[in-house]
Amino acid sequence: MLILTRKVEQGIVINNDVVVRVLSIDGERVKIGVDAPRSISVLREELLEEVAGENREAAARPSASNDQLRKLRRPSE
Repeated sequence: MLILTRKVEQGIVINNDVVVRVLSIDGERVKIGVDAPRSISVLREELLEEVAGENREAAARPSASNDQLRKLRRPSE
């Protein structure tokens, strides 16, 4: 991990086309701006983790359609 110190209005450039800039600092809160091409997803980490967790739960949960598929594969006794 690269750790940098920046002041308000200073930024960093990633891969020549993504700029992350410090917009303001208010106590313990830092407002940053990300300027990136539309082809690059920029997501908040906590939202990405939340969606990944929901996807894992959904995959582990048996669904009605999974039960129906199992019945189609096995002949009734």
